[in-house]
Amino acid sequence: MKRTDLKRNRNLLACMVFSAGVVAGSIGISMAGDLPGRVSLPAKKEIPEITLENLSPPFKDYDYFQGGERFPFRFNITSFDGINAWWLAEASTLAYADEDFVRSRFREAGLPEVTFFEKEGTECYVANNDRFAIVAFRGSELSRKREKADLNVVVADLRTDMDFRLTDWEQGGKVHRGFKEALDEVWPDLLPHVRKIQEKGCKIWVTGHSLGGALATLFAGRYGNVQGVYTFGSPRVGNEVFKEHFEVGMYRFVNNRDIVPRLPPPGAYVHVGTLKFIDRDGILKDTMIENERPDHSSRDETDGQEQSSQTKRKSSGGFVPAAFRNHVPLLYAIHLWNNIIESRP
Repeated sequence: MKRTDLKRNRNLLACMVFSAGVVAGSIGISMAGDLPGRVSLPAKKEIPEITLENLSPPFKDYDYFQGGERFPFRFNITSFDGINAWWLAEASTLAYADEDFVRSRFREAGLPEVTFFEKEGTECYVANNDRFAIVAFRGSELSRKREKADLNVVVADLRTDMDFRLTDWEQGGKVHRGFKEALDEVWPDLLPHVRKIQEKGCKIWVTGHSLGGALATLFAGRYGNVQGVYTFGSPRVGNEVFKEHFEVGMYRFVNNRDIVPRLPPPGAYVHVGTLKFIDRDGILKDTMIENERPDHSSRDETDGQEQSSQTKRKSSGGFVPAAFRNHVPLLYAIHLWNNIIESRP
């Protein structure tokens, strides 16, 4: 073969290899978008500034269950799961909203069947598909942001929270009288509905924020056959004997200085369940000394960011102390979402 022909063939071969490489690379880039391991993860969410204007739920501008397609609910799990914690924190926050709004958001999240239970001092949603159900109790509402303000509901919430006399609990021990009476209001309607869903094969998950967390605890203790219970900013519910007879696996979340989990004062009342503590930096931890203040710092931080006196003066909505700011249910949801993102490889 002549030298010129050899050179021509080599150039042709090089062009073919280069072209093949470009095509293969293009195919590889195209396919990479379909590979789960190479899809870019959703971003962390920004911690909102909490003022008097946005202290109380509902939060209708929030995109509930955003990222649920990437991190679906793990309904068969019995041990602690961070993704489930985020889902249930979102459900607990959503429970404060109007019925139509709640229904639409649960349906978008893949829970098309939504049933609402309401009595004077108690509201509860049961959202389910054919695999699992979420029973979400609403917490106290000291101010109403719904389209129709109802002073009777606010008064009923206050009456429920303030009636902290201990009363007998049928499963053993004594519990907060106001919480028990609030659960009793919806129990005759709620019980057969949940049983019917469970008989169809659904796993039952129970959740709630604040007063809703207390009601979720009592519901789970009375009903018994639940897959899991996650509460957020829940007060103490019963005495030591109640704790001894409480046999349901439960995780209770406390966001740093949240004041409500420290009520009623310890002594006659104790907490049940496994503590999950969110520190001032938003990091989820497994332990905190039960009656210790979570942060002895003299400054009043804003969930990982110090709030100076200048920032306080500039806040158009009014400054909110950390003890109350940390109780906002939306912060629980956002912190737990950010922990999911931080824990991804």
